[in-house]
Amino acid sequence: MSPNTSTKPIINLLNNLTTPPTATTKQTSPKNDSAMIGTVVAAYGKRFQVELIDKKRISCVTRGKKTDLACGDVVTIKFTDKHEGVVESTLPRKTLLYRSNAFKSKMLAANVTQIIIVLATQPSFYEALLNRCLIAAEAANITALIVLNKCDLADNDDAKQKLKLYTDLGYRVLSLSAKEDISTLRPYLQNEASILVGQSGMGKSTIINALLPNEDVRTREVSHVLDSGKHTTTAAHLYHLDEHSQLIDSPGLQEFGLHHLSTDELEHAFIEFRPYLGKCRFNNCKHLQEPDCAITSAVDHHKIAPERLAIYKMLRLEIQQQSSL
Repeated sequence: MSPNTSTKPIINLLNNLTTPPTATTKQTSPKNDSAMIGTVVAAYGKRFQVELIDKKRISCVTRGKKTDLACGDVVTIKFTDKHEGVVESTLPRKTLLYRSNAFKSKMLAANVTQIIIVLATQPSFYEALLNRCLIAAEAANITALIVLNKCDLADNDDAKQKLKLYTDLGYRVLSLSAKEDISTLRPYLQNEASILVGQSGMGKSTIINALLPNEDVRTREVSHVLDSGKHTTTAAHLYHLDEHSQLIDSPGLQEFGLHHLSTDELEHAFIEFRPYLGKCRFNNCKHLQEPDCAITSAVDHHKIAPERLAIYKMLRLEIQQQSSL
């Protein structure tokens, strides 16, 4: 897939919904009785920063206890004073990326066209987390790009070898060192509304700093003792790369629950399963240990990697167990 292939990003969605300010149509005069359209560009728990069409940013809350908003959401607001407002409604989303377990869900971003899963040669990345992110992207119909960062460090062969499986599946994998040269990533960001996701310490904030040096996103050194990263980003933020490209930086992940997926959605999210779905002996085959399973047969004939089937089985059982809670 070409890195420039995309659907309309957030800014185009916003432009399609309202007329940009002109000499006769302004959004700069707050009136308590008139709703204005904007985009959520930062989410701080129960408080959200909304950017209006004229680029003015307003600190907003939601009515009551409702907090189901995410970076990238297009909303209508009403001013409560000169610099603050309340969110009145959320416009229909084109996409929504979120994670969940049996007890709660966490929305990561709305209206994104691309998820960029940031890994690093050091600290070692969790392959299980990578798979969960890919599955969530497939289920939400969002294009995925895997970025292997810190390739300037020695001993990166193991990380690259791990990613060969995903290259063979057709996923795009880009190796780079954000501290040395970020230029190879830029073409993949053009005309996209992207979100950076990944575990802590992978270098998401370093990527943002390299792309937008004036933003001065904080970074921290990785804890080599624990071989894990320290959280730098504590809230999701949307940055404008240019007029038609946006990038959302999200807090580091240590887990990515998929409780919101049905078992049908789960099996379809494994892209290599799709040619074999519906070809099992039993219509209700779970692809666990049933006889004459087309998925199991594909593994036996080296058409599907056994580790991917193992991940599927683990996730299916996890979803079933959480559903019974």
